Amino acid sequence: MAERKRPNFIMLILVVVVAAAAVFGGRWYAYVAYANDPFDEVGISLNTMMPGPIRDIGCGMLKSRFEGKTLPPFGCGVNGQW
Repeated sequence: MAERKRPNFIMLILVVVVAAAAVFGGRWYAYVAYANDPFDEVGISLNTMMPGPIRDIGCGMLKSRFEGKTLPPFGCGVNGQW
């Protein structure tokens, strides 16, 4: 009986992890692709927590939309420059 419940628990954990990744990943993508303001606190936090290559993609998307209009958000610039 205990063996039968274990796969259900593992499946539940897997579903929770996938759902969390979808929610946080979707919120991150909405920030880098559609934000009207690059200084959204939640978006900046999510972008700085992403692994390096994903963060670089996000900063590149923000740079293409906001370069020359404003300073870069935290984590996307060096010395206040894109």
